[in-house]
Amino acid sequence: MARVRHRRMDCSPGCVVEGTLDLIEGKWKGLVLFHLMESGTLRFNELRRRLPNCTQRMLTTQLRELEEDGLVARRVYAEVPPKVEYSLTPRGESLRPVVAALKAWGDANVVLAPAAAADAGAEAAE
Repeated sequence: MARVRHRRMDCSPGCVVEGTLDLIEGKWKGLVLFHLMESGTLRFNELRRRLPNCTQRMLTTQLRELEEDGLVARRVYAEVPPKVEYSLTPRGESLRPVVAALKAWGDANVVLAPAAAADAGAEAAE
């Protein structure tokens, strides 16, 4: 679950921003939300394939926290092998403009990863 530093979010004008960031903080939560917004309902292994650098344990932890915070719904089907699907709740869906704004900002401002930028600089020097 997200660690909120304050019980009430009225301590200062920026407190609600802090509370919002607490809900989506974590290396993979934003990407999980993004993929669920893009594709709708996804099974656990479908999410894993879309996040190849995320370990199974970390993905499970992030999904549990998103579920506890009411952003993601988990549906378990009684079958063998177990089938589990994840989708956005209405509260999670309300983050769509926030995630879209983050993506738009990233598209405009994040050019290359540092390693890719170093490789590009080395090639240009040759």
